[in-house]
Amino acid sequence: MKTLKIGIASYKEMKNRTIAIASGKHKSQKGEPKVWFTSLESFAKVLSDHNRALLELIALEEPESLAELAELSGRAKSNLSRTLRTLEHYGLVHLEKDDKGRIAPRVPYSDIILDMPIAHA
Repeated sequence: MKTLKIGIASYKEMKNRTIAIASGKHKSQKGEPKVWFTSLESFAKVLSDHNRALLELIALEEPESLAELAELSGRAKSNLSRTLRTLEHYGLVHLEKDDKGRIAPRVPYSDIILDMPIAHA
């Protein structure tokens, strides 16, 4: 599996970076973060102990549906759906739909690295 590199940057810094990429002034380099959060607090909310345990469960058990994940985790399907959509938004899970319409969560990374500057330039 792969490692996901996550960065912390202010909204303004992320906006400037996106504009620089779109205008061709900056090209993403190998080793740069793929996912960005605006603060350590937002990172901590998304990757709470509860959500990291859920990611681990998905990675280990590879449930074939949300119903199976609900049973394995003891969490309600509606709660799982919201959490998984948030995790999917940040690229931490992929939700694969099979030919029967069941959604199976998958964790595409084995590790996460946080890249966070001490001081902003």
